[in-house]
Amino acid sequence: MSLARSIMAHDVSWLQGLSGLFVKPARLQIAALCVRPGESETEVLLVSTRDTGRMILPKGWPEKNKKAFETAVIEAYEEAGVVGRSDPRAMGSFRAFKGLASGLKIRTKVLVFKLQFEKQLSKFPEVGQRKCVWAPVSEAIEMADETGLKRFLRRHRAEIG
Repeated sequence: MSLARSIMAHDVSWLQGLSGLFVKPARLQIAALCVRPGESETEVLLVSTRDTGRMILPKGWPEKNKKAFETAVIEAYEEAGVVGRSDPRAMGSFRAFKGLASGLKIRTKVLVFKLQFEKQLSKFPEVGQRKCVWAPVSEAIEMADETGLKRFLRRHRAEIG
């Protein structure tokens, strides 16, 4: 393969990786704030990112032909095996950065939906790829690795439970 073709092939694959930003609502992610009763206060689920191990909420890009709250339910299941009921109205949003495989980081708006925990399955799509941690809200604020998420949890603490 010629050098020019090699460069073009690389450029095309890089662009294909960015194509999702143009097909879905620009830079919007949907998150599930999974909550369950705890001993002293409500517990919140945090999951680790697959690449760096940062602690975040289960989240992803909007699903085609799904309402936003339905996407939150899907993300909770795929990333943590959590099954529950989501409020159809968003609690609010925060700003974050999404790291792409190319190394590029883009600023995103994360729309958060509260999901009432019903059960957690032992088998789910990303089992073994992420660490799942339930923590009291006060501890989750400290554990969260996104500044926007920390602020969101502080601001909505009373609403969380």
